[in-house]
Amino acid sequence: MQSSKLPFRYWFVAMHLLTCTKKSFSIEELRRQLGHKRYQPIWEMINKLGDVMGKRDNEYQLSGEMELDEGFFTTEIPIEQKNKPLKRGLGSQCKSKVLVMAESTFVENPKKGRKPKRVSHIKMIVINDLKSNTITDVVKEQVDKSAELITDDSTSYSKLKKHVKSHKAAVVKSDLIPTILPWVHIAISNAKR
Repeated sequence: MQSSKLPFRYWFVAMHLLTCTKKSFSIEELRRQLGHKRYQPIWEMINKLGDVMGKRDNEYQLSGEMELDEGFFTTEIPIEQKNKPLKRGLGSQCKSKVLVMAESTFVENPKKGRKPKRVSHIKMIVINDLKSNTITDVVKEQVDKSAELITDDSTSYSKLKKHVKSHKAAVVKSDLIPTILPWVHIAISNAKR
């Protein structure tokens, strides 16, 4: 493949450019930044980096203090369901359910205007439904038993207490989201944007 013959420095520069910004670079922009003439080798390199980064996520479990919530992302409707009337709400065919987990720890003296928590790792996993068994299976696989979970007071999270060190379920009003579950909702909004 062409991308493996690219200079080693291209790989480091591409990783740096892809990970240092909130917004993504297009492959064409990366090609210009690297000063390369052809699009195809850069495209192959970026796809290989994405594959490796995706596989790395499955190698570790989240631990420590964690936030957990679900998000709903608009997706394309499957061809066989295009002629059917759309459902509304959680069962809609054009919404994918995503379980979002973030390691977050409280900061002792946050600077003015900063969040009261600091984030380290985030995982997002597409799930088929919001049933308690489905979410519990994902948490058992992705979260260490020593974790301390904070969630909203959904019945989907009722069985989590058995599988982690502690589970705090709080009724979260919309004005308290930035203090109780800030990083999960920042991750969801950034992904939707």
